[in-house]
Amino acid sequence: MDYKIIQVKEDVLIENNQKAKEVRALLHKKHIFFLNVMASPGSGKTTLLCNLINRLKDEFKIGVMEADIDGDVDADRISKRTGVKAIQVHTSGACHLTAQMVEDAIKDFEIDDLDVLFLENIGNLVCPAEFDTGSNLNMMLLSVPEGHDKPLKYPLMFQVSNVAVITKIDTLPVFDFDFDKCEEYIHRRNQNAKVFKVSALKDEGVDKLADYLRELFRNR
Repeated sequence: MDYKIIQVKEDVLIENNQKAKEVRALLHKKHIFFLNVMASPGSGKTTLLCNLINRLKDEFKIGVMEADIDGDVDADRISKRTGVKAIQVHTSGACHLTAQMVEDAIKDFEIDDLDVLFLENIGNLVCPAEFDTGSNLNMMLLSVPEGHDKPLKYPLMFQVSNVAVITKIDTLPVFDFDFDKCEEYIHRRNQNAKVFKVSALKDEGVDKLADYLRELFRNR
């Protein structure tokens, strides 16, 4: 039987990549730094974002996009704990955010009044890594309870991330996590990735990460 293979995924990514270039160009023109945060569910994305934003909001005008399949819990939490504007982006069941969704969400902000735009992407170590959102920087979080072997299991996520943040380091006494191996595995996927270790709950290591981001934002 004759059959034809249609490369649907490739076509979708080509279209998304073009839209991502448009988003990046728009935000560059407005001098807005766009940071895409990716991680598994429960890795501490929202808690760390609140901590970082409260350290940076007096120096930069910040907006936050919260991506979820449904619900507005995280956007509400960000707004209440930081006072910055946060909007919820529902993906209608999709496991990732596309550049088109980002462009649509940007319309809900007065972007002329922004210096920095954070995106908290869908909790997933696979799909979000495949889609360029138009960000200036990809930052992924890996929590200690997830284990130090994740860079070996989810290579693309670590390949596309400029920054890898190991979170929940306060739980080290409970879990068998090897920092040296984890950092080795991360750099095996991306030798230029910056690695930070934090506990947002205990306020450990967050200053160093905030200082790094502050310099990037100043040079936007």
